[in-house]
Amino acid sequence: MGRAADRRGVLRIDLDAADGRTSVRRPDTLAVEEPLEIRVGPAGPGRRRPLAVTMRTPGDDLDLAIGFLMTEGLIRSTDDVHTAQLCAGAETPNTYNVVDVVLAPGVPEPATDSARNFYTTSSCGVCGKASIDAVRTRSLFPVAGDPVTVPAKVLAELPDRLRAAQRGFERTGGLHAAGLFTADGSLVVLREDVGRHNAVDKVIGWAVRERRLPLAGHVLMVSGRASFELTQKAWMAGVPLLAAVSAPSTLATDLAEEAGMTLVGFLRGRTMNVYAGPQRVLVS
Repeated sequence: MGRAADRRGVLRIDLDAADGRTSVRRPDTLAVEEPLEIRVGPAGPGRRRPLAVTMRTPGDDLDLAIGFLMTEGLIRSTDDVHTAQLCAGAETPNTYNVVDVVLAPGVPEPATDSARNFYTTSSCGVCGKASIDAVRTRSLFPVAGDPVTVPAKVLAELPDRLRAAQRGFERTGGLHAAGLFTADGSLVVLREDVGRHNAVDKVIGWAVRERRLPLAGHVLMVSGRASFELTQKAWMAGVPLLAAVSAPSTLATDLAEEAGMTLVGFLRGRTMNVYAGPQRVLVS
């Protein structure tokens, strides 16, 4: 089944079971959650220093690391990375929970200090940051000038298309998804993870490695809510339209307006709320 999912025994309780058996023991499939440490250092001899630890679902770990470095403003393109490899940790030699990133010559090594703590969890990627100003990283891409428009009827189809491509969620029911779509609703790439921010970083890391940035003319669809951090990540990758099946936060809305992005929330069935940039959503 691979490291993205594992089996565990559970007690299944169904008070309305037709056969009268209200409880039964059976195996269930769970999404795997393991720590990933991202180590970064300059080219040349020497040990890379730990930069971040995130709780993630194993898979596409190089994309996750590259996407994280990109959305934090630590690299600008794939040319800023000399090598990136997955390796085993010293305490757990049978698992590969460390990504070792060697920066290209001339790329400054990120500072690691207590004022900018990069420890993250699967639920919130900005916990521990010193302040909101510390994460309001400016994007290199002029998202506000992106002329793309998307019919509302196309947006209405994206949640079902995202769900249909979620193979991990189908098995576990416990994974978030981020999908990159074209303006006509075609799925470009999808990634899943126990963490919303990890799924987005995996998509953006893929785009960095494929030299597709900026992601002008695209829609980033996420399976959960639209947080400040997800909005920032989309902005950093040059995405003009972020859509979510659940609610945005006030900070996410404020950031989308500042960036000139379009932010769509509560995208369910044939209804949606446009919180910022309504000019890109065509109603008729």
